[in-house]
Amino acid sequence: MRHPTRLGIALTLTLATAGCSAAAGGGSRTESDPDGRAVSVSSCGRQVSFTAPPRRTVALDQTSTETLLELGLQDHMAGTANLKTKIPAPYEAAYAEVPVISPKIATGEQLRSATPDFVVAASADLYTGDRAGTREELDALKVPTFVSAVDCPRRNPAGTTPFELLFSDYENLGRLFGVRERAGKLAAAQRAAVAEAGASASKAPRGTDRPTVVYLYSVFNGMPYVAGGSGLPSEMSRIVGARNAFDDVDEDWPEVTWEEVARRDPDFIVIGDLSERGRPGDSAAEKRAAMTGHPVISKLAAVRDGRVLEVPGIELDPSVRSVHALGLLANGMKDLGHVR
Repeated sequence: MRHPTRLGIALTLTLATAGCSAAAGGGSRTESDPDGRAVSVSSCGRQVSFTAPPRRTVALDQTSTETLLELGLQDHMAGTANLKTKIPAPYEAAYAEVPVISPKIATGEQLRSATPDFVVAASADLYTGDRAGTREELDALKVPTFVSAVDCPRRNPAGTTPFELLFSDYENLGRLFGVRERAGKLAAAQRAAVAEAGASASKAPRGTDRPTVVYLYSVFNGMPYVAGGSGLPSEMSRIVGARNAFDDVDEDWPEVTWEEVARRDPDFIVIGDLSERGRPGDSAAEKRAAMTGHPVISKLAAVRDGRVLEVPGIELDPSVRSVHALGLLANGMKDLGHVR
């Protein structure tokens, strides 16, 4: 990227008026229901109800952890797990207050040892018998569970965008924890960021003439993993007036061949930098080297002409940070011409 995005650096735009400022302040203030009634929300087919905000929440993944920290809820957390990348600086102090029950995916035993009264996860696959336990098993222990709406699209109104599903998570968690105002500000700020990213989309080419984008997530054993049609990058492409070149593949991050990437001849290539994860082929530098060293990919116009953008890889999966990657995409494509 030649210029920092106008949508702000990660986590400062995300909420200058709430989230990070709340996390940095080292505490949270909840807004009690004035009538003392139970607050209930629907989460992936299950009703989750509390008569008072949860006090011992465990987040099963980094995405959920950062959402709770963004809402200033570290004082309501009894544990976190499955850290994939370095915690961003605005969250470091708040994160230090939360016990790490497992650096990787938590087991049922590790979860129970934290004596949670609520469990939150970004994906349903963390609730399995060989992981934290099924939602049914946790229900039997009287521990309510929450799954991000983004990972449960069939339970939500048809046509609801992934970003709106993400914002509904903030609002539902805000209700359960009694921080509705803070959650509402977070959702409003991120809706504004999405609107800003799409401000020029109405002038972009339509139909088959929209510029195409390949999102390169990883290179493992020499093979590329790209964004398929069911992941957030397809929605990000639509917002900025482009099209994910692998929209027709119904997976989040399918393995494809370099030859297939070349056949689709994208106008832009977005590299997800996962340097902190540390696996072979994760860093942006390794991905660039794989492309420039490939006899066919190196000849693509996008590579030859430098129409390659870099974004933090973790932000290509739905999270409180994803609007930052969207801003990098919007401004990067604009800087590089946004034309075929």
